[in-house]
Amino acid sequence: MNDIKNILPDFEPPLNKNRSYIPVCEPDLEGNELKYITDCVKSTWISSLGLYVNKFEKSFSSFCNVKFGIACTSGTSALHLALAAIGLRPGEEVILPTFTMIATANAVTYAGATPVFIDANPNTWNIDVDKIEEKINNKTRAIIVVHTYGYPADMDKVIAIAKKHRLFVIEDAAEAHGAEYKGKKVGSLGDIACFSFYGNKIITTGEGGMLLTNNEKIARIVRILCDHGFSKKRHFWHQYIGFNYRMTNLQAAIGLAQVERVDKFIKNRIEHAQLYKFFLEKIKGIILPPDTRDRKNVFWMYSILISDDFKINRNQLRIQLASEGIETRTFFIPMHLQPVYYKKYYLGKFPVSEDLCRKGVCLPSGAMLKKNHIKLIASLIKNIST
Repeated sequence: MNDIKNILPDFEPPLNKNRSYIPVCEPDLEGNELKYITDCVKSTWISSLGLYVNKFEKSFSSFCNVKFGIACTSGTSALHLALAAIGLRPGEEVILPTFTMIATANAVTYAGATPVFIDANPNTWNIDVDKIEEKINNKTRAIIVVHTYGYPADMDKVIAIAKKHRLFVIEDAAEAHGAEYKGKKVGSLGDIACFSFYGNKIITTGEGGMLLTNNEKIARIVRILCDHGFSKKRHFWHQYIGFNYRMTNLQAAIGLAQVERVDKFIKNRIEHAQLYKFFLEKIKGIILPPDTRDRKNVFWMYSILISDDFKINRNQLRIQLASEGIETRTFFIPMHLQPVYYKKYYLGKFPVSEDLCRKGVCLPSGAMLKKNHIKLIASLIKNIST
């Protein structure tokens, strides 16, 4: 396809401010967030040295059933730390899906390495595992899988390929807190996992991220790299080119309070997804998100496809919903279509990812979403379809 004008919307539809505004995502901060952050301020330990950072790391890594957690500034910095920790060098390659948020590809570029893009699987929207091996060569060092919109990737096949070719597996689990693959939490399946705690994620610290691993050596290196490469034995002594990717105690205080209610947040999203499905599954032209018995989808964003059988196209639907005060998002724009990567990759064949980009829309999905909001949104979509 590669005709960008036929894929991308020309503009973001303006929201009708005279209507009841339903945001695409809104965090729930009604637990111990204020209590912990007040305690943090009163203690004066507001930098990365406070006690809440360690508590948050232990709490979240335990939730994911992983030994080591290192909090950092973002999911992007977690990915960069992961690649730095495995010693990724310029000239080497990392395989990843083209259908993802740009942070996944940029982290590879930060390391001076080359991202190698793979098309999406039409049934899962995750990386098409059957196309990975054909892109592996002697420069390949790692595979990054993205658990897209909260639905786990096909990890058994990915891990088998990685073992065969001696590659690292990095989980980009930015959108998948609490998701499960065959009964195991995402984040515990690969060599390293990276989470985001941005304001729209299932749990949030405003900005922030965390790297998880069961590998003690990798955890030790990441902790050093995250803090400018400072030596444990001697201050202002650096054996590594490190980064300033430290999470503050203030952010970690919020994160700890969020982890205390993470099961509730996940339960809410699954219940909301079930309600969306009840109202939307019989509407012609609406394709619902993947959801199978062997995987627990946590529905970070309730994401649907508007097929050509629907009365209007995806962009027109977004405009009509915006006129009713309902905020939506398009699906990710694939990496090979991004201006910073387009010149190198535009000749590639990624038809599934382009189709997802053209047809996909994320409906309101946040923790503060109410059942009557879902009924209203679904009712409007149904009315538009008739």
